This record gives sequence, C-alpha cells and structure tokens, in this order.
Amino acid sequence: MPEPPVRPEPPAPALVDVHDVSRTYDADRAVLSELTLQVGKGDAVAVLGPSGSGKSSLLNLIAGLDRPNTGTVAVDGLRVDAMSETASARYRRSRIGMVHQFFHLLDDLTVRDNVLLPARLAGAPRAEAAARAAELLRYLGVARRASDHPGTLSGGERQRVAVARALMNRPPLLLADEPTGALDSASGADVRALLRELNADGQTIVLVTHDLALAEACATRTVELVDGRIVRDDPAVAR
Repeated sequence: MPEPPVRPEPPAPALVDVHDVSRTYDADRAVLSELTLQVGKGDAVAVLGPSGSGKSSLLNLIAGLDRPNTGTVAVDGLRVDAMSETASARYRRSRIGMVHQFFHLLDDLTVRDNVLLPARLAGAPRAEAAARAAELLRYLGVARRASDHPGTLSGGERQRVAVARALMNRPPLLLADEPTGALDSASGADVRALLRELNADGQTIVLVTHDLALAEACATRTVELVDGRIVRDDPAVAR
C-alpha cells in the first residue's frame, strides 16, 4: 500500500507583520504608502533609504509609538496599531527592546542601574533582575563598568550598555535606529560585530541605518525604502 504523501509544514507566522500601512502627517505627502513587510523570527532586517524615506516612521509604528492612518501592524501575534496607550507601554516593556543613535542613558544612574531600569518598571523580582543584568553586562563585555556612570564610558561602551538595557526583559524583537550613527569608525565596527553576534544567538532585529557597512555585516535581509515605499527587498549576500 503506498505511503501517504508528506505534506510540508505550514510556514511559521511572521514575528512582525506590517500590512498595507500608510502614514500621512499632513495633507501633502504620505510618509509611508501602502507598505507591507513581514519579518520572521531570527531574521535581522536592515531598512535602508535616504532621509525622509520613512525608515524611522516604520520603526515607530512597529514600536507602537505611532499609529498608521490605514493598514495593520502586528508583532508577536499582537495588534500593535489597535492598542491603547497603556497597552502600548506594556507591550514595549515586554516585547520590544529599543536602541537609539544617542544611547538615551540616564547620566545620574550607574551602568548597572541603567540596565536594571526596564526590569524595575516591569516589576520583576529584584534578585532575578540583578542576575539578568549581571549576565548581560558580562555577555556584552562591560561588566567591569557596572558601577561607573555613562559619562565616563566611550561611545562604543555606552551603546553596549544601551543594548544590555534593551535586552533586559528578554524581548522577542530588538529595534535599532541608526545604532552606529554617533560612533567613530572603531566603535561602529564593534557595535556591528555585537549585533551580528546577537542575531547569530537567535535575536530578531530590525534596524534602520544609512550605514551600508552595518547592513552588510549584520543583516540577513535588506529592505530599501524610497518615498515611503519598498523598492528593494533582498536577502544578504554573505555575512
């Protein structure tokens, strides 16, 4: 009797599902126009494009910091575009880690306390949070600076601390907005290597950048925006 045909497994749902999204800030120009983008778990997607192309607007929609005029945004099965402000804040604490160009560390807190802040806001147990912070600082190579303040750190060290803070609550998605934009070439190379290592360890990343070297080093896929539309969506050649 012949064996039944083997049916392929259905594809895993996307971690990020942006569908037919448009965002207009005034009547004259759409910043994003009918944009559709999916990001799978474990992907590292670099979003490229000139200034004003909609890169940061896309990141803000995924983070729940803004709402589309039309279309839907879902992350990890949650409809981000339909959330209340309170739900959006909870979503960012638990599902999203964010890394910015200018770090946004609090100068009056130590490195350790900056990293612990998201866990404290989320109400995590103190001992568990302290162990997680120590683990991240070791992993990211800044454990020896735990008691120092951000103003005494190099740019590359501050970005590593910012990444540790972003990963504190184990978010499924890391968003990075020009993470090497404020760094010198050596520190930028250091952060590129770090993001590549994080992705190799399974972290899903969406980053926006003008830095082609960053995209080539880190991304499993590059997406290019022009005037709020995707004009190119390619897998990385080699990493």
